[in-house]
Amino acid sequence: MTKIFSCECRRLLCNKFFIGLLAVLLFYAGQVFYLTVLPGVSHTAPFSPWSFGVYLGRLLPLLWVGALFFLTFFTSARERRGGGGAPPPPPPPPADPRRYALTRCAAALVGTALLCLAVLALAAVCYGRLFGWYGWGSLVLPTLVTLAPPLVFALGSGWRLGEVRPWLLYVWMAFPFVLSALPLPQALGLWDGSFFAGYPLTLDALDPAFSMPASAWLAQGLTLALGLLLLALPARKQGV
Repeated sequence: MTKIFSCECRRLLCNKFFIGLLAVLLFYAGQVFYLTVLPGVSHTAPFSPWSFGVYLGRLLPLLWVGALFFLTFFTSARERRGGGGAPPPPPPPPADPRRYALTRCAAALVGTALLCLAVLALAAVCYGRLFGWYGWGSLVLPTLVTLAPPLVFALGSGWRLGEVRPWLLYVWMAFPFVLSALPLPQALGLWDGSFFAGYPLTLDALDPAFSMPASAWLAQGLTLALGLLLLALPARKQGV
């Protein structure tokens, strides 16, 4: 499985799509940082968890699209016929299809994590050069709680949709953009960054420390649990 995992990672990362997606993502991240984060959000500092949370929320739709695009390498009809780009690794023994599917999901997770690390690195460079600020410890929790649940859910739900019909992945890519156009309740505000812009205004403090109401924790926890559950389900026989 280690060889299969390495091969799948190379297929995902050593191609023009990944480079193009990374370039678009970094360009957009730079625009969001300078136009939204740099002035500060809701009377907080640019390097506060609140301003940084808005940055992550604005980038989440593109990260979601990237995660689902990685899955198209494995779920497309062309891939299943063995004609999709670089030759896929040899199939696993018939007795272990679940481990094979999880290995390919892990490769997609690595690609998604690298996209996340790229936008975090860009923010780190900007914070360091503009403010001489390197206190990333205060941003770890908002980063994890904002990105991990929806992206794990994207991989889990996308994998299952791709097993049913590969084209459903492309439809599912629009989900976070649809959410951003809707008036979301506070518990779901992490999906579009609105929580980070609105919640600090309800706290009786100037530039308050990061905190979340129980409803937001519950929503993110359920999203993460559902994503993990979907990844853990057995693969369909006619799937990957």
